[in-house]
Order: sequence, then structure tokens, then C-alpha cells
Amino acid sequence: MDTVSVVIPNYNNGHIIGSCLESVLASSHRALEIIVVDDGSTDNSKEIIKQYPCTLIQLEQQGGAAHARNQGAARAQGDLLFFTDSDCILQPDCLKNGLLAFSRQSMVVGGTYTPVAYDKDNFYSMFQAGFVHFFELKNAQNPDYIATHALLISTDTFKKTGGFQEDFLPILEDVEFSHRLLEQGNALTTCENVLVAHNFGYDFSQSLKNGLTKTRYWVEYSIGNKDLLRDSGTASHELKINVASFCLFWGLMGLALARPSLLLFSLGIFLLGCNMLIQRKLFVIFSQAGGMLFASKAIGYYLFIYPLPILAGTILGTYQFFKKKNDPAQSS
Repeated sequence: MDTVSVVIPNYNNGHIIGSCLESVLASSHRALEIIVVDDGSTDNSKEIIKQYPCTLIQLEQQGGAAHARNQGAARAQGDLLFFTDSDCILQPDCLKNGLLAFSRQSMVVGGTYTPVAYDKDNFYSMFQAGFVHFFELKNAQNPDYIATHALLISTDTFKKTGGFQEDFLPILEDVEFSHRLLEQGNALTTCENVLVAHNFGYDFSQSLKNGLTKTRYWVEYSIGNKDLLRDSGTASHELKINVASFCLFWGLMGLALARPSLLLFSLGIFLLGCNMLIQRKLFVIFSQAGGMLFASKAIGYYLFIYPLPILAGTILGTYQFFKKKNDPAQSS
């Protein structure tokens, strides 16, 4: 039986790290080594981690998740590495299912969030869980990236690839790492039964901030990588269509009000209907996760509010890219 080294970076997640470790210890795959890399936490994380049978690596200063993961991998003794986050709760068969996929196809295996968030009473967390779950599984057999909330890779492959790039953007190191894996001839797959429940803890402003921040760095990276329009996980064609539809819809509604026109109003409603048809599979996931009332609210949020931070992030990411291109000394 292959020994799996579970590598968990942690920063100030004392409120959830215990639940994360308990879920790993309850895994149906028993050949485990657990390594937690505390990235300079200032809360009670370290005291909680020490209560569990795991290796704790304490970093004096915060160096970022990529650095923490690399430090954990360097200490790992297992044949395989499984990366997850300290605010993720592994489902009981998460590792077993990942190993089955890995043994069958000998590739880099990923998973995703459960469609129901760990903090399932929170609307914004539930929205984000369903959103990520759907889009990360949409191209499961040929994903553009595997996210580090559930990533299984052989230790040899990880070392040959060079690990996570530490002098990179504050996020998306898993996307850049995945692209390097693909360039080096490795195959990627995402499994619908390799699942972790994520504790988002979002409120309205945090949900918007998350959308803006991730879009900003995604656009900045993707322009440089010349794949801005790629159908890539949560940066999906559907999300891009939703944002374009949002702009066109409100443009038509504005014109219809400024120059009263039934034709313009009808075109706007038709466009909205077409967009809803395109997004129908996401809406099904919302309904399955939280019922029709939740799905109705999530649909409205996705169509009429969520495009705003995506638009703002797109503008900011584009600005940052060209700012750095014209003056490489500038930092984000």
C-alpha cells in the first residue's frame, strides 16, 4: 500500500485546522503521513496542531502558501503527496478514490469542493462551493489545472517538476504548476469523488472581494500566458459569457429607457433568457445543493451581482499586466 504524505499549509486557521486534521485521520486510506506547515500564524493554530499525531513545521515568518507547500513536500517520506488546505475537510473516501484513479491511470489526480459548503448555513459560502464544484468538474477528463485543495501527485513527479513557484503572484500557483506539469508531458484528471468540504466563512463583501481578487490575478497571468479566453476551470466560458451578457443586458435596458423602445427591451429579455439557458447546468447544481429557494437566490446573485467584481478584476488585472510590462520593477 502506497504511503501518502498529506501536506497542509496553515495560516491563522485555528478555528478549523482541528476539524481538517480529524478528517484526514478518519480517512479510509490508513497509510498516511500528515505534515502541517504553519506559515507564521499569530493565532492559536500551533497549539491545536500539536494535539494531533502529525509533523508540524513552524515557519517564523509568513512566506506564502507555495513556500509552505514546498517546505512540507521536502520533508515528506511518502511515495505520494496529497495537497489540501487547512480550511478543507476531507470526505472519508477522498484519498482512497484518488488512489484508485491514480493507480488506474498513473497521472496527476485532482479533486474539488463538495457542492455543499462546510459552513452550509452561509449563502455566500454555498454559492461559492457550488460554483467551484461545477466548473472544476466540467472538463474533468482534460482539466486545464488541478487546484491545491485536493491534488495527488507522486513525490518523484513533484520533485522533477520543481514544485510550486514561490516568486509568483499571491495566488494561482496551482494553475502555473499545472501548466508546467502539462508542458512536461504529465496527464491531469479531476475526479468527482475526490472531495473536500470547504469552510469559506464568506459574507457579502468577502464574496465580492474573492471574485475581484481571483479575477485580477487570473487576468494578469492569462494575458501573459496568452490564454485569456481558454475554458479553464472557474475561469470558464460560461462565466465569461455571463459577464458579457450582463454588460449587454444593462446596456440594452439603459438604451430602452433613454429612448423608449420595445424592440431594445425585448432584445434585452431575449439575451437574458439565452444566458440563463447557457448557465442551466450550474443552476441545477445550486438546486441539488440547497433546494429551489437557494437556487433562485444564487441564480439572481450570479446573473446580476457577481459580474461586477469580475468586471472590476478584469480591468485591474489588465492594468497591472501592462503596468508591469512597461515597468518590470513595479510590483503588484
